[in-house]
Amino acid sequence: MAIEGLSINLATVRKQYDMKQAVDVCLKQGITAIAPWRDQVHAIGLSEAARIVADNGLRVTGLCRGGMFPAADTEGRRAAIDDNKRAIDEAAALNADCLVLVVGGLPEGSKDIAHAREMVSDGIAAILPHARASGVPIAIEPLHPMYAADRACVNTLEQALDICDLLGEGMGVAVDVYHVWWDPKLDQQIARAGAGGRILAHHICDWLVPTTDLLLDRGMMGDGVIDLKRIRRSIEAAGFHGPQEVEIFSAGNWWKRPGEEVISTCAERFLTVC
Repeated sequence: MAIEGLSINLATVRKQYDMKQAVDVCLKQGITAIAPWRDQVHAIGLSEAARIVADNGLRVTGLCRGGMFPAADTEGRRAAIDDNKRAIDEAAALNADCLVLVVGGLPEGSKDIAHAREMVSDGIAAILPHARASGVPIAIEPLHPMYAADRACVNTLEQALDICDLLGEGMGVAVDVYHVWWDPKLDQQIARAGAGGRILAHHICDWLVPTTDLLLDRGMMGDGVIDLKRIRRSIEAAGFHGPQEVEIFSAGNWWKRPGEEVISTCAERFLTVC
């Protein structure tokens, strides 16, 4: 039986499976939507990845990831732009709903976060014509402030939507509950995103207490403190009814379990607590 409304971000089982293996297990469990990472696509080849998607009628809810725009010099910024254009081509080949951006943090040696954010806007502006021509929406994923220095200097939906408003057509956001659940403006900004048709993806997992690793200790839905149903209601009220995409990095737990168990648990929790 197909499980409608559920997508598996393949990072959730990256230690157990390559892309093809993960797809096979998802299909066996009735899941027909996925979100691969670029390294997983590269490992089997873009043409093979595109064949797997097409032959199985899969929906690709996003390709992870582009971004990482800030750099200490012009050469580094140009290299990031070139890589993001390649990511757009890959997303187009997979017919992905969007290319997800983790925008990047402070360049080496810098303490100027405002300038880093300017480099993010400039970098996205440089790739946006190519994205529009390729039919690939760009989704900024704001990350929790704990990542502001090294991974993403865009940390709230409000900041991400300000960039979307600045750059215009073809822009949107990926709402990852792990990164935004704490934001007192969350409902307001979800509504703002919905009014502009800018919600492109909805990522789910849970925030564990205590969290033992800020990157690699995400929880399975229902094991933490995020009010997943309330956030889902806000997102759906804003007009987004696409799949919820499970994205779990869990070095100490879920990455150590059999992949079939992980995916079946994702399905069970999606149906019961999300």
